[in-house]
Amino acid sequence: MTTDLLQQTTQTIPFSAFDYQRPEMDVFSQDFNKRLADLSNASDSQTALDAFEHINHMRAGFSSLQSLCHIRHTTNTRDKFYETENDFFDQQMPVFQSLNDAFYRLLVQSPHRPTFEQKYGKQLFRLIEMGLRTFDPAILPDLQEENRISSEYSKLKAQARFKYRGTTHNLSSITALEESSDRATRHGAAKAKWRFMARHAHTFDTQFDQLVAVRTRIAKKLGFENFIELGYLRMNRGDYNAAMIAGFRQQVETHIVPLATKLYQWQRKRMGWRRLSFFDEPCKFKNGNPKPQGSTTHIVNHAARMYNEMSTETGRFFTDMQRRELLNLEAADGKAPGGYCTFINSYNAPFIYSNFNGTSADIDVLTHEAGHAFQVWSSQNIGLLEYNWPTYEACEIHSMSMEFFAWPWMDGFFGTDADQYRFAHLAAAIQFLPYGVAVDHFQHKVYQNPQWTAAQRNACWVDMERRYLPHRQYNDHAHLESGRFWQKQSHIYQSPFYYIDYVLAQFCAFQFWLKRRENPKKAWDDYLRLCQAGGSRSFLELVALADLESPFAQDIVEQIAQKIGSHLDAMVKSF
Repeated sequence: MTTDLLQQTTQTIPFSAFDYQRPEMDVFSQDFNKRLADLSNASDSQTALDAFEHINHMRAGFSSLQSLCHIRHTTNTRDKFYETENDFFDQQMPVFQSLNDAFYRLLVQSPHRPTFEQKYGKQLFRLIEMGLRTFDPAILPDLQEENRISSEYSKLKAQARFKYRGTTHNLSSITALEESSDRATRHGAAKAKWRFMARHAHTFDTQFDQLVAVRTRIAKKLGFENFIELGYLRMNRGDYNAAMIAGFRQQVETHIVPLATKLYQWQRKRMGWRRLSFFDEPCKFKNGNPKPQGSTTHIVNHAARMYNEMSTETGRFFTDMQRRELLNLEAADGKAPGGYCTFINSYNAPFIYSNFNGTSADIDVLTHEAGHAFQVWSSQNIGLLEYNWPTYEACEIHSMSMEFFAWPWMDGFFGTDADQYRFAHLAAAIQFLPYGVAVDHFQHKVYQNPQWTAAQRNACWVDMERRYLPHRQYNDHAHLESGRFWQKQSHIYQSPFYYIDYVLAQFCAFQFWLKRRENPKKAWDDYLRLCQAGGSRSFLELVALADLESPFAQDIVEQIAQKIGSHLDAMVKSF
C-alpha cells in the first residue's frame, strides 16, 4: 500500500477502531538506532532525507500510541489496563526522549543540515537547539520521577468524590452548582469542593515539594542556576525571555487589574450584594448565568451548523470530527476532569476531550478545543512532528480566537440569553488575565526559591492575590485564606510556566475579535493563514504572519484595555 493510500485509509477509521499496542521498547530502540546510523552514514542528501523521514515516521507512531493511551486513560481512570499503560509511558517517555535527543544531535551536526533547513525551515533547528539544552541521559531517572508525581496529582483529582445535598460529585460536576443563582447553593458547593481539597492539602503540598525538588535537581544537572531558564526552554520560548514577561506582567497589573476590579464591582452592584465573596464570583446575573439549551446532541448539532456556515474549511473539519468519533464531551464517573485537544498522528486525527456540566463552560471548552483541533487539522500535511503544533502561546491564539469567531452563532446555543453570554465571555476574558499573571509570577518566585517550605509558598500566593486579585474575599475560609487556592491549578503541577501563554494569546485573540468587527473577511483570512502554518514558525513570527501586534509591543495592553473597556461600558447598560 502506498503512503498516500495508507494515509487516506487511516483518515476513514473511527476512533473506536484505533488500534493500541504497547510499543516494544527494546525493538523500537534497536530500530531507531539503526536508522540513526543510516542518517549518520548518509553519503548524499536524498539518503539523509530518506533516513530522516523513516525516523519521523517512527516518532509519529510512538507519539500516537502515547496519545491514544492518554485519551483512554483519562476517559476512564479506573480502567486498570490503561492505568498500567499510562504508568508504562511515564517510565518510557524519558527513554524515547533520549532517542530523540540523539536524533537531534545528529541533525545539528549533519553535513546535510542545509538540505533539511531548505525543506523544513529554520524553526525546526531552533526547536532542536532548545531541546538539546533540556536533556541529558543523566537526568532520565529524574524525568521518570517527575512524570510519576505529576500523574499522582492528576489521579488524585480525577478520583475526587464528595457528597453535597445527598448527591455524589466530582470536581467537574460540582461546577454547575458553584454557578447557581442561589447564593446558599453556591456557598455550599464551594465548601464541599474545598473540603475535599483541604482534606488532601498535605498530599498536594508533598507532591509539589517533590516536583520543585526534582525539577531543580534536573536544572542543576543540566548546568542551569535554577529551573526557570530550563522551564522556558521546555516551553520552546525562542524569541522572548523572563525579563520581557516581567515587563508584560507589569502592564497587565497597571492597565488590566483596574478594569477587572471594575467588572467585579459592577457584578456586585448588579446582584445587589453588600460584598462579593469568592464563591459569588462565578455567578454573573440575578437570573443565573446563561446556560446552553438542549442536550449534548443538540449542542453538537448546532456546532456542526455553525462550522458549516463559518467557512468551507471549518465545515469539512467538523464533519470529519463527528464522522470519526473524535469528540468525547460528556462528564462521566471516573473520567479525569478538564478538557484538552490532542493529535493522533498515525490516524491524522485531532481529538477533543471535555466534561460537559450544563454550564456556559461547555460552549467555551467546545469552541476553545475546536480551535486547537482546527489548527492541527489544517496543518497536518506539513508532516513533521515538531510542526504539528506551534509553541504553546501560539497554540492558544487559535483556541481563544475561535471562541470569538463563534460569537455570531451563540443564539443557537443560548437563545434569548446569548447577549448575556457574550458580555460574560468578554468580561471573563478580561478577569482571567490578572489571575493568569498571578500564576506565572508565583511560579517564578517558587523556582527562584526552591528551598521554600509549603507555608512560604502559600504566603507567596497570598501576596500574589493581594497584588493581582485585590477584590477577592474568602470570608474566613481558613484553607483558602492560608494561600492554597493555587493547588487546584493543574498547570502549576503538570506544565510549569504554561499559564502566561494563555495571557499572551488572549491579547492576540482580542485583536482578532476587534478585527472581525471591522473586517470579517480579513480577520478570517488572517486566522486561516495562521492555522495552516502550524508550528513552522516561532511565536512572534506567527503573530506577524497573522498581521497582529506583538503582546510585548509598546502600549498594546493599554490600547486593548481601553477599547474593550469602552465596549463593556456600553454592554453593561443592558443588564
